[in-house]
Amino acid sequence: MSTAARQGAPGVPAPRMAVIEGVLERITFASEETGYTVARVDTGRGAGDLLTVVGSLLGAQVGESLRMEGRWGSHPQYGKQFTVENYTTVLPATIQGIRRYLGSGLIKGIGPVMADRITTHFGVDTLDVIEHEPKRLIEVPGLGPKRTKKIADAWEEQKAIKEVMVFLQGVGVSTSIAVRIYKKYGDASISVVKNQPYRLAADVWGIGFLTADRIAQAVGIPHDSPDRVKAGLQYALSQSTDQGNCFLPEERLIADAVKLLQVDTGLVIDCLAELAGEEEGVVRETVPAPDGGPDVTAVYLVPFHRAELSLSAQLLRLLRADDDRMPGFQDVAWDKALGWLAGRTGAELAPEQEAAVRLALTRKVAVLTGGPGCGKSFTVRSIVELARAKKAKVLLAAPTGRAAKRLAELTGAEASTVHRLLELKPGGDAAYDRDRPLDADLVVVDEASMLDLLLANKLVKAVPPGAHLLFVGDVDQLPSVGAGEVLRDLLSDGSPIPAVRLTRIFRQAQESGVVTNAHRINSGQSPLTQGLADFFLFVEEDTEEAGRLTVDVAARRVPAKFGLDPRRDVQVLAPMHRGPAGAGTLNGLLQQAITPARPGLAEKRFGGRVFRVGDKVTQIRNNYDKGSNGVFNGTVGVVTALDQDEQHLTVLTDEDEEICYDFDELDELAHAYAVTIHRSQGSEYPAVVIPVTTGAWMMLQRNLLYTAVTRAKKLVVLVGSRKALGQAVRTVSAGRRCTALDHRLAGRHTA
Repeated sequence: MSTAARQGAPGVPAPRMAVIEGVLERITFASEETGYTVARVDTGRGAGDLLTVVGSLLGAQVGESLRMEGRWGSHPQYGKQFTVENYTTVLPATIQGIRRYLGSGLIKGIGPVMADRITTHFGVDTLDVIEHEPKRLIEVPGLGPKRTKKIADAWEEQKAIKEVMVFLQGVGVSTSIAVRIYKKYGDASISVVKNQPYRLAADVWGIGFLTADRIAQAVGIPHDSPDRVKAGLQYALSQSTDQGNCFLPEERLIADAVKLLQVDTGLVIDCLAELAGEEEGVVRETVPAPDGGPDVTAVYLVPFHRAELSLSAQLLRLLRADDDRMPGFQDVAWDKALGWLAGRTGAELAPEQEAAVRLALTRKVAVLTGGPGCGKSFTVRSIVELARAKKAKVLLAAPTGRAAKRLAELTGAEASTVHRLLELKPGGDAAYDRDRPLDADLVVVDEASMLDLLLANKLVKAVPPGAHLLFVGDVDQLPSVGAGEVLRDLLSDGSPIPAVRLTRIFRQAQESGVVTNAHRINSGQSPLTQGLADFFLFVEEDTEEAGRLTVDVAARRVPAKFGLDPRRDVQVLAPMHRGPAGAGTLNGLLQQAITPARPGLAEKRFGGRVFRVGDKVTQIRNNYDKGSNGVFNGTVGVVTALDQDEQHLTVLTDEDEEICYDFDELDELAHAYAVTIHRSQGSEYPAVVIPVTTGAWMMLQRNLLYTAVTRAKKLVVLVGSRKALGQAVRTVSAGRRCTALDHRLAGRHTA
């Protein structure tokens, strides 16, 4: 709090400092970013009378006894409250306090029932026993040696985490981040934070450069320290890869770093030169400019440079391999083969589909692209049918679980996510690579527009020489969430990779308003919004009202009219996360409408969010340590169980895998009743509801709206203003991402 704030208005004395003690009963609001908390505290006045306290209660747990220093004040709406400036934890002294403390879920393995048993047995000595004689817990009915040890270990860990939290409290690090720091470094946590704070940004998920920089400042690291400047340069590059770029032109990186770090340009240039000489620093290389201008000096983070070189080399190796694992198609009687195929599928291929089938079966690497309704799916099915007729080993994969399921239904063959196909292990290494390739004659990858550089590189490395590799996707959709534009680069002018683009919309698809309007949007025409049975526009100019109407349409109107399940079948797709019609706000409103709080329904508050059994959720980072082959950014599931004693919840994912999350890992999950359009890539839903408002003006682009519309199988409802819709249709996305894969493939530039 600032000095001015403490002193109050001119002429008005600031409230005097006071000290109060009480048991933290419940947290009604907590900001994950700032640690600002609104809580209710029992000060022992009786009659269930709780006091509201506000301020940074970072790390405080429900059930703990707190000694709080702060000032009394009054809120116009909520009345008398206490503003906390700092606090310490005090172990409770009464049996009731101890029972409440232990039963709060603070110690894994002790819930309310077990807390009652333990305190009944040991009374006021309970905490002393856990601290000094934990083996005595075995005296309590229902506690065996295994569980006793688990409780003792959890108590020790909680004490150690608390020490780290107290240290971090002054620099505003959230509870969940403090827990992550402890899990990463253990007893060395405080030493690392004090002496090497910039390591945190590289080692601990959820800590970016800005948080590490704040910590560094608090522990006295100089503003112009070379360590700080190098970390800032790497952060600027990392931010750029989050926006899809594989590199940044050197001049742009230097300008970004000077602005971020507020230091001299000369110091940034010197530190960049040092970084370029370090093994895990950066790589500088001259490449053609993304916009076709003069060559630029590109600066890459090492993994992205390695991946780009490797991916281009591996693709060219596969394309030019002498071996052929499907030699039978080089001299096949195509008329006879296609006649047999038509008998199997009940339909003949159009000429461009036939060209795609021949290409995939005769060339080692090929691309099939095209919009909705143009027969991509039928073409893929035909390729797989013919390959299997020749006894070829076919592997089918897609970047997401939903897309893999759809591919399996379409072809009648097993399909998996790329991650499962490669059997990615903790740390991100794949079980299959160049030294241990997949056993396959044909590998088909659907939804290839979603493949980022790093994943594409892992996949292509694992394809054996002589096998055929087919990329299938819609190049007009949004590019991958991760860095790179792999599908676009494969299709670029001068690329040696052969490709077919399907353009003819089949008659059956022409009857679909969803397909018709997707193509209209893609060609820069406004969608038809009247007289269609599967495409609607609800006009609402006000952004906030449009947000509320979106919720009503998704949770009530669409399910009632079309007989759809609002959780399973209807997906809200928002152009952006923030704002009154953004995915963040809409998730809160949709949760209230679809999975409201009710007696007996288990829930867990985490930061500013509440997780309940039945919630639709999505993973927001790649975590290679979860599940059988990792859980990946964008994986969607439903919360099926929530255990307050063991402090974890269970999610059943789209891939029918049960994943367990400890409560301190819940910042990896977000609600998914509404998701951003970027996060919806590769998924398909019976119905989508899309808020299109002027509040999202900067995000409104043609490929964004096109991607959203093409996620729908049966129904699209737009909610918002005609002005915003017109902006989205007119605006072609600005520029290409910074990638040199197309130049490396074309041989115009090689390292």
